[in-house]
Amino acid sequence: MPLPLLPGNSLNRNLGKEKFHKSQHFEYSKGIPLMVGAKKPGIGGEPLLGQTANPQYSLFPKEQGSGPSWLAFDKQVLCFDAYFQEPVTQSREETYRVRKCKIYYYLENDTIQVVEPIIKNSGMQHGTLICRHRIPLPAPNDDQFYNIQHFNINQEIEFYSRTYMITDCDPFTRNFLRKMGVRINSSATAPADPYTTLRQELEDSMKPRRPYERQDTLKQFLEHDHNVLRFYCYWNDTESMFGDPRELILHYFLADDTIEIREVLYPNSGRDTAPKFLNRSKIPKNAPTPTHQPGEVTGRTVLNVIGPVGQGSRYILDRLNTGAVEEEFYKDSDLTIGGVINVWGRSVLICDCDNFTKEYYRSKYGIEDFTPVQYKVPPPPKPAREMPPYTGFGSEEDSLCSCQGLIPKAPQKDFRKLMEKDRQGLESNVLRFVAKILTNNAVNNERTFIISFYLGDDTIAMFEPTQRNTGVLGGKFLERSRVKKPGQELYKSEMSECYMAQDLYVGARLCISNQLFQLVDADEYAFNYMEQHAEEFPRANIGIILSKLKSIHAEKQKEIKHFLANSDPGNTGLVPYESFRSLLADTGCQLSEHEIITLGRTYSLREQPEPNVGFMLAVAQDHLKKKLFDNFPDLLRSQPKLCILEYLYILEDFFFFFTKVPWKYHCDPPGGFGPQVENHFVKSLFIIKYSHNIKISQCLKINVEKMEENEVNRDMRVINGDCVTQYNHKSHKIIR
Repeated sequence: MPLPLLPGNSLNRNLGKEKFHKSQHFEYSKGIPLMVGAKKPGIGGEPLLGQTANPQYSLFPKEQGSGPSWLAFDKQVLCFDAYFQEPVTQSREETYRVRKCKIYYYLENDTIQVVEPIIKNSGMQHGTLICRHRIPLPAPNDDQFYNIQHFNINQEIEFYSRTYMITDCDPFTRNFLRKMGVRINSSATAPADPYTTLRQELEDSMKPRRPYERQDTLKQFLEHDHNVLRFYCYWNDTESMFGDPRELILHYFLADDTIEIREVLYPNSGRDTAPKFLNRSKIPKNAPTPTHQPGEVTGRTVLNVIGPVGQGSRYILDRLNTGAVEEEFYKDSDLTIGGVINVWGRSVLICDCDNFTKEYYRSKYGIEDFTPVQYKVPPPPKPAREMPPYTGFGSEEDSLCSCQGLIPKAPQKDFRKLMEKDRQGLESNVLRFVAKILTNNAVNNERTFIISFYLGDDTIAMFEPTQRNTGVLGGKFLERSRVKKPGQELYKSEMSECYMAQDLYVGARLCISNQLFQLVDADEYAFNYMEQHAEEFPRANIGIILSKLKSIHAEKQKEIKHFLANSDPGNTGLVPYESFRSLLADTGCQLSEHEIITLGRTYSLREQPEPNVGFMLAVAQDHLKKKLFDNFPDLLRSQPKLCILEYLYILEDFFFFFTKVPWKYHCDPPGGFGPQVENHFVKSLFIIKYSHNIKISQCLKINVEKMEENEVNRDMRVINGDCVTQYNHKSHKIIR
């Protein structure tokens, strides 16, 4: 019998306990009070009567490590084969349907996905049945989710009130479950679907005993893919109401013999801009034809059908194709220039084609005549726009731009020509000529002008060098601008003609500021540029000059040959230039001075000097100065071999040209130092020792008396930008 409930007879159940708190059974969720203590324990964490704890699934293979699941099981998926049965009502062929599917279990986050494979002609939508997410267990355990412990082969599993039967799994899933200690059941087979079985029987019975007639078009597609013939066509639609001529473009695709037609729609034509006039398809020759009944045009014909229609029927095939419907379509051989094709009852005239189409017909069919058909009415002549005459205010270009629109705009320059003919490095694109005034005034006869023509914008600038004892102040004579030709009306509608580059040549006469000038010389750059662009400058074209010489009479040619023979008694093949010039002037061949100079420059004898060490040293020094090198003392100390340069000499002309020193012919530089000149040779060591101390901007004085002692018969000419400095040793004058 139990002991009486007296002190000392009952056991204290709280012995050894440390927690005596009560669980919280009430909480607020989004502002609503809820009771959430159904699964919480009682006092001290002990479960209440009738309360069950949620299972803790934490069994994983030991080989996976101790990392988090999203890292340890990344990209690891278990795949199960399953099926479920779906009832079918009001169907004679089937009462249920078996649908096979795949169940994917993602180990990284315990998500599940159900996918049904696509079945041909099933009449149902396949694909994902259940999207990937965590699926809860059926009620009353719907607060828990499926995990790996719930999956095994040959058992049922319920997802959202639909029962799936797992039949099998892949090898990876089988090995993974075995590592977890799960006893895997034997595999099961899914039952056959009645409707699928019936469909398969029907398809097997419908197989013909002989194959269909197959037309192989793969070769044609591979050979002529992206090859399209283009024809320009014309359709006369004037007979219909509100009709007018229509221009069409026909595209013939060689890959499959289809035709596409597009209409050429001009702006303000009043027609809708449809993308295509006719979609790409084959065009029958005898269109429009009656529409065929369904099944009339087939790959094979049937003679007779025996038995009931549907199941159990038999038919006999027509092996001779006596009932086949034949249609004739347009081919590439039917499309010719001048031919008319029938486009569904519309007569379309083929008028022309592109170059690819011509080459295709030339190589395949040997056609050479591709004369286009003129179908367009020539447009009426566009009336010329009459501009008001020049008013005299502003420039002519500015006045013309103000008449071309309501909003006045500045005249536009030829920017492309300006960029091509602008200064680029050593290419100045400026033609410079020496000019004289044609006047009876003795003072003005001695004046010399430098005319610069800028090829970038066809402008002219004039500069008069300063001359001693002339009484005329030199300097800028004409601001850079375009110069109009004389003898033009001032107030007219057309633009005035200005001097162009072709109008400037040696011997030409220019009227500038009501003063007549004659060009007597040009610089080397101008001669070279005009000879290199002989197609633009006819007076520098040696071919045109020789054609003029060939037009001389036979008697004059004999005189020229006799004169050349007398001028060259030694038969050396060389004639002095002055004699040659006077000969051409007396023959009456009407050659200008520039053409005579071009002829002499073309056939002149030019000796090529032999390279020497001094020349190479001067070039090296020039490169050092371009790189702004100034550490010459360290260079001499670091290179002992340069001491031998003291005994080397360089030509005086080469020294002054490559060192860019602005004095020449026994100059007297400031400071008393200078190059040691001996018989027109300079010691090369001076180039290294002293040239880095010389500035180009120093103003040096030329000793004219020592200049006279020099027997070198030449002129000194230095060109810097727009200024040309020339010294003539005969007249002792400096032209600035």
